[in-house]
Amino acid sequence: MIRVVIADDQPLVRLGLRVLIETEDDLELVGEAEDGRAAVDTVRATRPDVALLDIRMPVLDGLAALRTIAADPDLAATRVVMVTTFEVDEYVFAALRGGASGFVLKDAEPADLLRAIRVVAAGESLLSPTVTRLVIDTFARRPALDAPDLDALTVREREVMGLVGRGLSNDEIAARLVISPATARTHVSRVMVKLAARDRAQLAVLAHQAGLA
Repeated sequence: MIRVVIADDQPLVRLGLRVLIETEDDLELVGEAEDGRAAVDTVRATRPDVALLDIRMPVLDGLAALRTIAADPDLAATRVVMVTTFEVDEYVFAALRGGASGFVLKDAEPADLLRAIRVVAAGESLLSPTVTRLVIDTFARRPALDAPDLDALTVREREVMGLVGRGLSNDEIAARLVISPATARTHVSRVMVKLAARDRAQLAVLAHQAGLA
């Protein structure tokens, strides 16, 4: 069972998300919030697997709530998906740096939202094609002055990191490198630990900064 918290200042949006989640056998809604401060409090109280946060909320916006959740070691197991109306770069990069595991547009199909919840709960990241292109294009133009230190990584780990940066899943990495999915998952986990990346989305950003993707 995947435990979910939703946070949005619009009652109608919360209602739609609630109904959608409650119709799924493998999802459980454990909390709701109408502003960012309440979202943080609800996440701390319920420890969900996934939190869906609107970017624009009163009291504390979604990005500030995200940073607060990501900075709390007791909430390390909670993955955050930002729910937004626009895929604008200022939000994308602020959210990725803050620890978001993915993005979902408010006008997305219900199946896409459900997939997002399940994907990030499984430890993957979810970036739409538009966001992925934005990440690639931006980091392709950015000088690698802030590239992460890769000295602690093995050659194989750098290879895996590059594939994560290109958006490949563990199964796809395994197929590309002719290794088992479990081995691919282990490599990804080790790289995340060595580089202190909260999740695959941050690791993908680091891969682009390092020029590996």
